[in-house]
Amino acid sequence: MPTAAASAPRVGPLFALVPFLRPYAGRWALAFLALVVSAGATLALPMAFRYLIDRGFASGDRTHIDRYFIALFVVSLVLAGATALRFYFVSWLGERVTADLRSAVYDHIMGMSPQFFETTQTGEVLSRLTTDTTLIQTVVGTSLSLGLRNALLTTGGIAMLVTTSPVLSGYIIAVLIVVVAPIIFFGRRVRRLSRASQDKVANASALAGEVLNAMPTVQSYTQEPYETRRFGAAVESAFETALTRIRARAGLTAVVIVFVFAAVVYVLWLGAQAVLAGQMTAGQLSQFILYAVFTAGAVGALAEVWGDLQRAAGATDRLMQLLAAQSPVTEAVLPVPLPAKGEGIRFENVGFSYPSRPSVAALSAFSLDVAPGEHVALVGPSGAGKTTLFQLLLRFYDAQSGSILINGVPTRQLSLATLRRAIGVVLQDSVIFSGSVLDNIRYGMPEATLEQVRRAADMAAAAAFIEQLPQGYDTFLGERGVRLSGGQRQRIAIARAILRNPPILLLDEATSALDAASERLVQTALDNAAQNRTTLVIAHRLATVQQADRIVVMEHGRIVAQGRHADLLQSSPLYAQLAALQFGETHRSPRSNHATSNG
Repeated sequence: MPTAAASAPRVGPLFALVPFLRPYAGRWALAFLALVVSAGATLALPMAFRYLIDRGFASGDRTHIDRYFIALFVVSLVLAGATALRFYFVSWLGERVTADLRSAVYDHIMGMSPQFFETTQTGEVLSRLTTDTTLIQTVVGTSLSLGLRNALLTTGGIAMLVTTSPVLSGYIIAVLIVVVAPIIFFGRRVRRLSRASQDKVANASALAGEVLNAMPTVQSYTQEPYETRRFGAAVESAFETALTRIRARAGLTAVVIVFVFAAVVYVLWLGAQAVLAGQMTAGQLSQFILYAVFTAGAVGALAEVWGDLQRAAGATDRLMQLLAAQSPVTEAVLPVPLPAKGEGIRFENVGFSYPSRPSVAALSAFSLDVAPGEHVALVGPSGAGKTTLFQLLLRFYDAQSGSILINGVPTRQLSLATLRRAIGVVLQDSVIFSGSVLDNIRYGMPEATLEQVRRAADMAAAAAFIEQLPQGYDTFLGERGVRLSGGQRQRIAIARAILRNPPILLLDEATSALDAASERLVQTALDNAAQNRTTLVIAHRLATVQQADRIVVMEHGRIVAQGRHADLLQSSPLYAQLAALQFGETHRSPRSNHATSNG
């Protein structure tokens, strides 16, 4: 059975926004001051009308009438000025806090390890950064201010109602208490449905992001109708959930308005009887009517604001979940510097399983020493653990057992920035950002000069095709480099790694997307770049690594053999089998010389 606390409508998650609000306490104070002044001016209007009727019209003195009309105009000026200032300050705060929140969430996500993205879709993160923060912006920049203003009007209005006519105000207050019940009941339902609605929108965004990033595959398999139906179903599901929320909120609004104004009409009828009986003046009744209308309107507005707060509470809860998520890969408490020279790379009895597959060992008691400046190739069938070594070396994951050292220092004792600055990476699937050629090559070294970029591009056999582009190095490449061929994207990625000039190079079949002519040029460039630096190469084509200082043969997360190409042909059945498959196929069909896929 849920507890009362669990079942009650909660806006508690909104208090998690306090750290984002606190830096702007001065502006909040000004906004609150403007809010109090505007609420006070609003509450002063009925009193001005009362005196206008009782002392102006009743006396028939034009001077009194003029004076009270002037007073009404002055009050309206104060109300207008205070309302404008309140709007400006709270709107500024809404925009500012939302920007800070988006930056904080994005900055936090940037520090998460790939393990986080094994279970969290990118589209869902984007939905929280956009849809959820927009809901919070509405609350901080509008609803919160309106809620406080209407709370003041409700409190002040009730106080003035009691002052004007204790008997009539007793009826009003009794009804207002009755109105609170449906607000609580419907508010709880609105919050629950708001959270569900936001989740459905996030699911639709995640699905759209996944499909849009795979459009060539979708279109090549003619699955556009299927994906359209899938997205349509997700959108309809979100719509149905949102519609249910809208019905609940509409019901809340209708119930509140009916209850409040039914009470107001009844109480006003009693007031009219009191005036006829000489128990009240016409001015007092007018004042009471205005306060009753203001109070009723304020209570109705509070119901609307409460719905906004419920939705924003759900959004805040989801964003705080992101901010609370901790990366299993953490920074060293007391990071140590990385020595410029040392023993190279050492894997000591490393054991590792991916979090999504804890029962399957990607590496088992893996040990390997790579001397400084050594060129080591990693070969083996799919699932052997080759790519896993790269991910552990970069600390995308941490091994469950054993340790990895660079120049004698465990990688866990290095700051992530220090570790990753020492490593240059070229992956099989090259990543190109939607900027210029210059931006993409400079990505690993933003301060590089144009001359340094040109030199790196030349070493990567990319200079020739870059200079033929419409704007050369300033050519915009489009999202994910769609304007380039696979080989061109790969050469830009290689230029990026060469420009960084790191002491360690990790190459995941860096020439796999190149034609034969470009492959020879890039292979020569990579061989030159590998001089005097430690290089690990994942090799799918054995022809590209025959000149490596050492070839390490892996299977099922273990080393089964290591040595030079000629020696391994004799000593390692697995390597001999891979070589026979590749070179045998090469002799029969020059087009087919690919090895098994990445492990």
